[in-house]
Parts: sequence; C-alpha cells; structure tokens
Amino acid sequence: MKLKSLLFAAAITLGSSVSAFTAEKDVVDTALEAGQFKTLGAALEAAGLVATLKGTGPFTVFAPTDEAFAKLPAGTVENLLKPENKQKLTGILTYHVVAGKVMAADVAGIDEAKSVNGKMIDIEVEGSTVKVNDAAVTAADIAASNGVIHVIDKVNMPPEG
Repeated sequence: MKLKSLLFAAAITLGSSVSAFTAEKDVVDTALEAGQFKTLGAALEAAGLVATLKGTGPFTVFAPTDEAFAKLPAGTVENLLKPENKQKLTGILTYHVVAGKVMAADVAGIDEAKSVNGKMIDIEVEGSTVKVNDAAVTAADIAASNGVIHVIDKVNMPPEG
C-alpha cells in the first residue's frame, strides 16, 4: 500500500493543472470559478443538482472538464440536457460524486468507492496516473467549503443495471 500511496501522490503532483482555491466557496462555485467546468455547471443545473451540491455535504466530486464532455459522441451532451433525459443525466452526474470529503491521501489506500447514485467507482494507480474508472485524475484536492474536487479528463458512465 505504501508504494500505491507514493505513486498516487506522484501522479497528482505531476498531473496537477488547476491552482488551489480557498475553501470559502462550495463545490459548485469553486468549479465554476475555475472556468473549465461550464458544461458540468449546465448539466448540474439541468439535472436540478445545484442546490444539493451547494448543501452542507461534505461531497467529493470527480469533476469532468469541458474537454472531457467534448470527448463524448456528437450530440450526447445536448441530448442529455433535454428535460426528458433529466433522470439519465442525474444518474451520470451522481456517479461522479462520493459522500464525504475524500482527499487524495485517503484515496490512495482504496480500490473503489460508492458513488451517490449507489454504483461503485473503481480507483487504481497505473504508473504515474490515477484512474477513476477510465478517467485520469489531472488535479486533486481542490478544497471547497463543503467538500473537495478532483478533476478528471473523461465523463464516466455508470454501469447499467
């Protein structure tokens, strides 16, 4: 486990591309202030999750960037933002949230975590990269008043069933 912890710390240090924010703002405002989560913000609004994620928490959010959303097949985001797809969008977004404040050092010792939507998220270290399912963590431990954000480079889709 020590090797995994060291590799995780090294991956986060090497991959970090977002400056740390003060923990005066909640996870939603912290993400939106960063400027690279506009699509996530729109999706949270469409799913009706903004008020929830502005709540007490704490929350750990694995936040896909705008670039991550852009990697989805053409039309996917626009389709998910439609009111008739709110339930599916909510399922996807809550798959990126874990109850509690899980910092990078805490994640290093675990192989999986239960998302807010009830599905398990795999966590593993591959060389100098930390993976949350198929998404690489590119920045970690961005503090917020009600939790923490870890930036990821891909939108994870929850398993069916």
